[in-house]
Amino acid sequence: MGSDESKAPGRIESEQTGAQFHIRICNAQRFNAMSLTMWEALAAAAETANDNPDVRVVVLSGEGQKAFAAGADISEFAIHRKDPEQGARYSAAIAAAQQALIRCRHPVVARIRGVCMGGGMTLALASDLRYCTTDARFRMPAARLGLGYALDGMRRFAAVLGAARTADLFLTARTFDGREAERIGLVHEAINPELFDALVDKRIRGIEQLAPLTLRAAKLALRHIVDEPQAPDADAVQDAIRACYDSEDYVEGQQAFMEKRRARFKGR
Repeated sequence: MGSDESKAPGRIESEQTGAQFHIRICNAQRFNAMSLTMWEALAAAAETANDNPDVRVVVLSGEGQKAFAAGADISEFAIHRKDPEQGARYSAAIAAAQQALIRCRHPVVARIRGVCMGGGMTLALASDLRYCTTDARFRMPAARLGLGYALDGMRRFAAVLGAARTADLFLTARTFDGREAERIGLVHEAINPELFDALVDKRIRGIEQLAPLTLRAAKLALRHIVDEPQAPDADAVQDAIRACYDSEDYVEGQQAFMEKRRARFKGR
């Protein structure tokens, strides 16, 4: 399965490989900067992954070795963000991509190499797990561009990093590396570049082998706890938890433990 918007600047590619659903940000000549059509296509790809019961994990990455995503494509601003109405559409497209990743029932893993700035950080923080190389470069440059950052995006930054860290990133617009990103909690793990692919692949394979209903319930609970926009209520979280105990996977998990073997979960 895939998508290719070759007429637009850059494109979003998506492909299912086994239980993994890969979404790639492809605009390498511009450090994977995101055009309006790319934001809209990324949201559609995430929704496609969400609707596929055979998917166990979604992997978000950038094309090439130099960038995850450099944020919104500034060259489009004079066309697509030249007045408040167009700006609102552009902001809505960014918010839709962010929310599609957050609401995805499968775990979303961000593989971050190179540049991750602005909207790239938005996409990273919309992912559940974030791994980067130690030499990755991060920055929130909104104040360098005169942009007003959307409230939902700010809320997500504060939920993940806390208000103090968020203030530092937005009010200084400074650049920092993967090691500091790990230290402040922006990523879960910063990995030496030569080890990155092998170790992240191992992490992703590990997620594939876990019980999907348990992971889904955990994601819903976390969304409820941080009180995000459109968060599930407590009843929805409790229903997801009960579904775990009523599932075949719960029986399989106990049997596998007793038999000292790896469980074979089916998501039901």
